[in-house]
Amino acid sequence: MYHDSNYRVSYGDTDQMGVVYYGNYMEFFERSRTEMLRDCGLPYSELEKRGWLLMVVEAQCKYRSPARYDDLLTFSSAVAEITRVRIKIVTRVLRDGELLAEGYVVLGAVDRNGRISRLDPEFVEICKKYSLEEQA
Repeated sequence: MYHDSNYRVSYGDTDQMGVVYYGNYMEFFERSRTEMLRDCGLPYSELEKRGWLLMVVEAQCKYRSPARYDDLLTFSSAVAEITRVRIKIVTRVLRDGELLAEGYVVLGAVDRNGRISRLDPEFVEICKKYSLEEQA
C-alpha cells in the first residue's frame, strides 16, 4: 500500500526554465517518506529521540515529465524492502495522476557514532503498514 501526500510547487522550487529543479525531487522523496512515517505513528523526530538514525546509502530518480510552478503534486511512497539494517522506500511524484518522476532511497540504520546497527523491531513492524512485500 502507498501513502499519499500533496504538495503545491512554489516559485522557489523552479529553475530559470520554469520547471521544478531536478535536485528538488530528492527533497520531495524526503517529504514523502517523512509523512509516511508520521502517518505510521512514528515521526522521524521520535526516531532520533530514541537514538535510531537512518542515513541515505543509495538514491535513484527517473524523470519522466516536468512539474511547474503552482502544480499540485501527489507524493506516493511505500516500503519496497526491509532487511535487518536497511529499508528501501520507493516514491512516485504525480500531477493529476500523471507520473512525473519515480525512484527510491535506501536508508541504512546507524547508531549515534555512525556505526551500522540493526533496525529496531518496533520500527520494522510499524513500516509494515505501507510495505509492498506485505501486500504481495
